[in-house]
Amino acid sequence: GLLGPQPTSLTGKATMAEFESALVWFRRDLRTHDQTALSRALHESRRVHCAFVFDTEILDGLPRREDRRVEFIWHSLVELRRELADLGGGLLVLHGRARDEIPRLAVELCVEAVYTNHDYEPQAIDRDAAVEAALASRGIAFRTYKDQAVFERDEVLTQNGRSFSVFTPYKNAWLQRLTSADLEPHPTKDRTARLAPPVSKTTLPTLEGMGFAQTNLLAIPLPAGMSGAERFLAEFLDRIDEYRERREFPAVRGPSYLSVHLRFGTVSVRRLARLALEIGGRGAETWLSELIWRDFYFQILWHHPRVVGGAFRPECDAIEWPNPLGHFEAWREARTGYPLVDAAMRQINASGYMHNRLRMVVASFLVKDLHVDWRLGEKYFADNLNDFDLSANNGGWQWAASTGCDAQPYFRIFNPVTQSEKFDPGGKFIRKYLPELCKVPDRFIHAPWTMDPRDQQACGMRVGRDYPAPIVDHDRARKGTLELFRRIRSP
Repeated sequence: GLLGPQPTSLTGKATMAEFESALVWFRRDLRTHDQTALSRALHESRRVHCAFVFDTEILDGLPRREDRRVEFIWHSLVELRRELADLGGGLLVLHGRARDEIPRLAVELCVEAVYTNHDYEPQAIDRDAAVEAALASRGIAFRTYKDQAVFERDEVLTQNGRSFSVFTPYKNAWLQRLTSADLEPHPTKDRTARLAPPVSKTTLPTLEGMGFAQTNLLAIPLPAGMSGAERFLAEFLDRIDEYRERREFPAVRGPSYLSVHLRFGTVSVRRLARLALEIGGRGAETWLSELIWRDFYFQILWHHPRVVGGAFRPECDAIEWPNPLGHFEAWREARTGYPLVDAAMRQINASGYMHNRLRMVVASFLVKDLHVDWRLGEKYFADNLNDFDLSANNGGWQWAASTGCDAQPYFRIFNPVTQSEKFDPGGKFIRKYLPELCKVPDRFIHAPWTMDPRDQQACGMRVGRDYPAPIVDHDRARKGTLELFRRIRSP
């Protein structure tokens, strides 16, 4: 069967070590178990050092000094370090430009090889090429492996050898290609005696020392590290059977909430895919589909780096988005007058999280109701989402804007009121984030401006005073969007 006997390639007899000493560079893979680069280094080297770099090239580009992601990484590193120490090793945590720090550290430690896992983002590919060149000039090997995807790059192609641009055929090919070997854990526990103890009494840089401040991460609460991933996973597996039905409704616990853990690699995607297949049933199948979407967007970014900053469909770059004055700000500050949109924006602004259905609703609303360039929304999410991942964020925004691969057809435009009625029928989610509407009756909660003045008075809320009137008329805005797309379609 798919998950039949497990080969013992790496767990078999002790092999001759290829290197005396090596360095494992942790990045988006902050765990000790089923971690490909760590596993390979432990099996191929006699002594293994571990390091992480708070890369100033990334940190300096962040818009705020309170960033939950930096804090999430920091807490995850505290745990990773403790776990490595318990196994007899250590973790050096540096703060600087990774392209300088890693070659410098490799020379200082006298290692013969640096091991790390693939990253598919253009900026990361450029950084890794620079690191590889610097190491090569000193005779140090640079080895990188697949770890954050099940299938990557050219591993799943169409019959004529091209990359897929539509999800369903990609998913079918992905499932066809899958064998139990693809989901095997990469063992680390059998060779931990090879972990090198810390070279010196290095301390973990503090958030403040790096110029960052604490956030509300612990209050949200979003538990970090491998233990945080375990907590979320155990809780999700209790309700995975209902995942397919419940995941669309923001007022209930439907999603797995593991996206941020997948993003920073505190949990292994191979393990999650294996669990989904072992559990089976509609909920687990739908969840596996979501994991395959991640791989799909990784390979889109890998094959088409032009999607960073440009439309996947090049003709869509000709659309002249009107960007009406004040529309983007109203969306960002939850002042659009459409309750579901505003509640979703308050959710991301307060917590760095937004429910997946709402991501689609607010993205469609910004682009197709407010006529704002999708790239402004994409950047706002990039700055604010805890689980921000370039490939999935770009893919999602281009899907909503109808400029991407396998996108929503341009003439299919979400109606924010009907989406609200369908996915938050009792207005429970809306009332949680918009307490000013808490007394509005269910029948008006999705469109409070339809209440007459007497009803408004009865629930102590006046549209235009306590909650904004709608910033646009959906039907008129819809026609405007169709016109924008017609212009680029007509010869």
